[in-house]
Amino acid sequence: MLRPLLIAALLAFATPPLALAQDAAAPSDTPAASEQVLDDTTPETPATLGPLQAILQEHQKDVAKASRRTVDEVIAAVREAGLPQGLTFLERWGDRELWQREEDGLFFFTKKAEGQNLTLIDIDTGEEVGTVSKRDMTNLKPNSGVRTVIASSLVASQLEDPDPARRRQALEAIERRAEKDHLEPLRASIETETDPVIKARKERLLRVITISFGQTTENRVEAIRSFSQDLSIDARAALNPLVVTRIGYSEGEPEGVNVARILTPGRTIGREEAYALLVNDDKAIAARTRAERKAALEANIEEGKVGGVPVSELSSQEARDRAYSNLVDEGKAPPFVTDETMDAELAKYTFYEAYADSNTEVTTAAAETLDSIDQYVGLNRFFSLVLDGLSLASIYFLAAIGLAITFGVMGVINMAHGEFIMIGAYTGYVVQQIIPNYTVSILVALPLAFVIAAAAGIALERLVIRHLASRPLETLLATFGVSIALQQIAKNVFGTQARPLTSPSWLDGAWVINDVVAVSYIRIAIFVLAIIFFALLLFVLNKTRLGLEVRAVTQNPRMASSMGINPDRINMLTFGLGSGIAGIAGVAIGLFAKVTSELGQAYIVQSFMTVVVGGVGNIWGTLAGATMIGFLQKVIEFFNPSNTLAAQTYMIIFIIIFIQFRPKGIIALKGRAAGD
Repeated sequence: MLRPLLIAALLAFATPPLALAQDAAAPSDTPAASEQVLDDTTPETPATLGPLQAILQEHQKDVAKASRRTVDEVIAAVREAGLPQGLTFLERWGDRELWQREEDGLFFFTKKAEGQNLTLIDIDTGEEVGTVSKRDMTNLKPNSGVRTVIASSLVASQLEDPDPARRRQALEAIERRAEKDHLEPLRASIETETDPVIKARKERLLRVITISFGQTTENRVEAIRSFSQDLSIDARAALNPLVVTRIGYSEGEPEGVNVARILTPGRTIGREEAYALLVNDDKAIAARTRAERKAALEANIEEGKVGGVPVSELSSQEARDRAYSNLVDEGKAPPFVTDETMDAELAKYTFYEAYADSNTEVTTAAAETLDSIDQYVGLNRFFSLVLDGLSLASIYFLAAIGLAITFGVMGVINMAHGEFIMIGAYTGYVVQQIIPNYTVSILVALPLAFVIAAAAGIALERLVIRHLASRPLETLLATFGVSIALQQIAKNVFGTQARPLTSPSWLDGAWVINDVVAVSYIRIAIFVLAIIFFALLLFVLNKTRLGLEVRAVTQNPRMASSMGINPDRINMLTFGLGSGIAGIAGVAIGLFAKVTSELGQAYIVQSFMTVVVGGVGNIWGTLAGATMIGFLQKVIEFFNPSNTLAAQTYMIIFIIIFIQFRPKGIIALKGRAAGD
């Protein structure tokens, strides 16, 4: 009996909570509760209550049996005290981690001890104060309504927390689940916010919440219209529920609802769907299907007749209708609703779509804003499509430029060109196994892939192609065989599983322009690489002796030979240059594609199409062809995104038609390649 009396005396003569924490218990001849130790599992009760414990004891009943009506008073008392441990208490109370000791009514946090015991943790100091049997404690589990109030209070506290991280955490909590109670704390916190980024985020979130929970129509409409060209998902997520409609009906003109449009059965709403609404509300009898009517006829066959109609006469629809009507009159079958009956019932009612929000001004503003957003989304999707087309065109350009040079100068259809791309990709993989730094490894792999692929190309030209000059069909078959051989060698060396070619960390992620338009940094890097190689090739072909000789051999090999140029040497160097560029393309493509022995086969068809459409042997033509094919493929995929194979089929058909009207490509080249 001493402990409850001692606590009651302390509460009766207590000073304010903050002062109470500093007072000491009055001495007494009777052993104090803090000195009574019954056994090793009995915790001590502090003679002087901590400030938070004292506040909770003043509201003991409201804490122990919390409700939405009483919890506000407890929260207000805790917040007014300004105690640092108050926020922790509210968090753990809301998480159902608060316990009350039955003996004296004190509150504790706990953690599991041995057996059925609990270790008590002081709610003020956070220190362990003893161990007690679980049977002597009551776990306080506030209901969902109380937890919602506590959560709102926590958010309000966190919004003004000195720590910016806690303020951002509070904003994230509101973004996940906004409540009406968040509106005023969020508005109040904006005035004292010192971080400009967080302040802008708060102001935006306030507008989003105002859309649903604004106190006046003017506030809601103003918030809605402020998002007229906003592409963010949170804005559309707040606006879309306002224009959600439901189908309803009424006798005469609709009243008391926000009508979006009037529906006409058989036109803007199905007759059966509209009639089903009436049936669900017992406004009409259920319509029977043909199958149900047939089953009823079969179930009522008696002495060769159904409803007095001989079975032999039921071959016509008129006879079946008459037989079923007789069964209905006899009470043996439910009524069958004819089309005329259904139309008559539907004509008695007005069907409509009504907005879920009853405020006409709000739904009108929401619908207009969403229309504006949709137009802006369409514009940005077009911009995204352009960026995707440029990205794909740059990939095709890198893959095809080497083939364009080879084909233009030598007139050789090299079916092994894709394997030079594969060689470049595997070169990048091997380099990364030796050099773990991804940035350095890529910088090393690019020139090394050029050298290795160029060497492989020169070897192919010296060993095979030069011996098949002026025999294009045999050259095609020979290079096709080399292609198969190189693929098998790659499988034997690296296996059949895809090998990783990891991009540097600074190429991870994407450049996000808005919620609609985003371009990966790898695609941007490949686009830049394509521009660099385009400029380098233009410089080599137009400003160097090698370029002059290549152009001379391309235009007129006999005349070039008579001028002292060795066409055989130029063919070798050109083939090496084209193969080396393919190797560099392989490193770039391997950064986002699977590095396998079949990697090059995925780009050989597009490379040939790029060369043929753009114009054989012409760099500008290759650029034009890559751009045309890249954009064409993306446009087709945009209208048919679920079937990429169909998109490629349509693209090939278009190219075949295009070649019929312009067989020499977009930019025709004069010379040997053009003549061939």
